[in-house]
Amino acid sequence: MTHANHQFLHTMLRVKDLDASVAFYTRLLGMKELRRREVPAGKYTLAFVGYGDERNHAVIELTYNWGQVDGYEMGTAFGHLAIGVPDVAAACASVRAGGGKVVREAGPVQHGTTIIAFIEDPDGYKIELIQRDAG
Repeated sequence: MTHANHQFLHTMLRVKDLDASVAFYTRLLGMKELRRREVPAGKYTLAFVGYGDERNHAVIELTYNWGQVDGYEMGTAFGHLAIGVPDVAAACASVRAGGGKVVREAGPVQHGTTIIAFIEDPDGYKIELIQRDAG
C-alpha cells in the first residue's frame, strides 16, 4: 500500500453538550460547522467543525451520545489538539473575553522560544495555541 494518497481526515471527541461545543469551536476559535448528522437508530449526533473543506483540511468530529452520559473521563493517553494562530496572546484574550478558559498563558515553550498557550473546550479537552507566521 502506498501512502502518497493518504490524508488525515478528522479527530473525534465525545462531548456532553453539542451546542456548547460547536459554539466554542466556531465562536471562540473561528471554525465553521461544516456538517451535522443525526443518527436516531444509534442515538447520537455528529457535528464536524474546522477551518476549511474536509477534502483539503483535517477537522474535528464532535460526537454527542443522546442522554447516555453526563461527561467523559479524559484518560491519560490523550494530550491535546494544536492550532496555529498569528498572535497567541491576542487569541487568549479573545477566548477569555468569549467566556473560554485559558489554562496556560501565552509565553515561550519550556527550553525554547516558540510562543504557546493552552485553553480548554467545554469538556476540558486541552487545545495548544502555537504562534505561527501567517504565511
